[in-house]
Amino acid sequence: MVEFKTDTALEAMREAGRVVANALAAVRAAAAVGVGLRELDEAARTVLASAGARSPFLGYQPSFAPSPFPAVICASVNDAIVHGIPDDYRLRDGDLVSIDCGAELDGWTGDAAISFVVGTPRPADVALIAATQEALDAGIAAATVGHRIGDISHAIGTVAAKAACGMPADFGGHGIGRRMHEDPHVANRGQPGRGFPLRQGLTLAIEPMLMAGGSDAYRADPDGWTLRTVDGSRAAHIEHTVAITEDGPRILTLP
Repeated sequence: MVEFKTDTALEAMREAGRVVANALAAVRAAAAVGVGLRELDEAARTVLASAGARSPFLGYQPSFAPSPFPAVICASVNDAIVHGIPDDYRLRDGDLVSIDCGAELDGWTGDAAISFVVGTPRPADVALIAATQEALDAGIAAATVGHRIGDISHAIGTVAAKAACGMPADFGGHGIGRRMHEDPHVANRGQPGRGFPLRQGLTLAIEPMLMAGGSDAYRADPDGWTLRTVDGSRAAHIEHTVAITEDGPRILTLP
């Protein structure tokens, strides 16, 4: 079931989205060579706690997962695409890091992700992150009243194809609101003019995940959560929560 949000609900989601943005900013500020992934998780926990928000990630267990997620961020490094569990790994010079974070505040949820390089960046990683951001921007630009989900999917897929990047076909964006994952699913490839119609008050988490090697193949780590590229190539993941409005797409997870 898809819920269309009122203006009041969108304002509440904006507040949750602001918490997410602040948590991601805190993580980005804390990330440096030698810093552990658990320390990044703690930085996000501090922001959520100070805002009186809870994490929709912590304790979450979808059908594919063997155990509840143990952290408030997903921390995916280098060839990890998404869902990386923060552990004892310490960041090294040149690591490509993707951080996904959510917040639930007053019954409404926000979800966003960033990708960045710690220390000295490789030109190829800079290009990958830029392509992922371009794909997200294209998807958001297509998120307008009168379009359909397929228009968002097609916009993202077109940018990924132009950049010769792969994407994990089984994962994409989603509806969001009272819960982190709601209908409809937002694939990162699709046909324009197809799928669920976009109307005022629909809220979506749009999240391209690009893999530099060009292959769509991925594998899961033994933890059952972390997804990695099969060819060992780098991956990037950038996401925003977006509201469809008569005035155009409204990003709810900006700072």
